[in-house]
Amino acid sequence: MVKINKIYTKTGDDGTTGLVGGARLPKYDLRVAAYGTVDETNAVIGLARLHTTTFPDLDAMLMRLQNDCFDLGADLATPDTGETPKYEPLRIIEAQVERVEADIDALNADLEPLRSFILPGGSAAAAHLHLARTVARRAERQVVELASQDGETVNPAALRFINRLSDFLFVAARWVNDRGRADVLWVPGKNR
Repeated sequence: MVKINKIYTKTGDDGTTGLVGGARLPKYDLRVAAYGTVDETNAVIGLARLHTTTFPDLDAMLMRLQNDCFDLGADLATPDTGETPKYEPLRIIEAQVERVEADIDALNADLEPLRSFILPGGSAAAAHLHLARTVARRAERQVVELASQDGETVNPAALRFINRLSDFLFVAARWVNDRGRADVLWVPGKNR
C-alpha cells in the first residue's frame, strides 16, 4: 500500500523526476511523457465516467481500466535495467490485455458494422470517451517511440494494452451512442 504524507518533496525543483527504483530523469524525457500521457488518459476516462453512471456494466469496465492505467504508468516508470530488482516490479500482464479484448467484443456485439467514419460526439459520454481515445492514441505513440529508442525497453504486454485501450474507448463511445444508432457520421466533402 502506498502511503503519502507530504505532497511536495522539492526534489523536482531542478526539473527532474524520480522513477521507481530511484533513477532521475528530466521531466521532458520521453519515458516521463509516456507515463504522463497515460495519466492524462486516465483523467479523461474519469471525466467520461461522470456520464456513464446509467450504464453500470460499462462504468465498471471503465473503472477497471482506470486501475489498469495506473498499473501501466507504474510499468513505464520502472524501466528494465537488466539488473536484479530489489522487489518484483509491477508489469502489465497478458490477462489484462485479454480482458480488454473480451470487453471490446462484448460491447461490439451490440453494434452494427461501421459503414462510415464517425465524428466524435453524439452524447456527452461518447464525446468524452472519444477524447479519452485520442489521448490514449497519443500515449501509444509515445510508448511506441520509447520502445524504439536504443537502450530503452518496454514491456510488450504494455504496448498491446495501450493499443487495445484506445480500441475499447472507440467501441465504448459508439456503444453509449444508442449502440451506434446516434453516431454522428462523417460526410466526405460535405462543406465544399
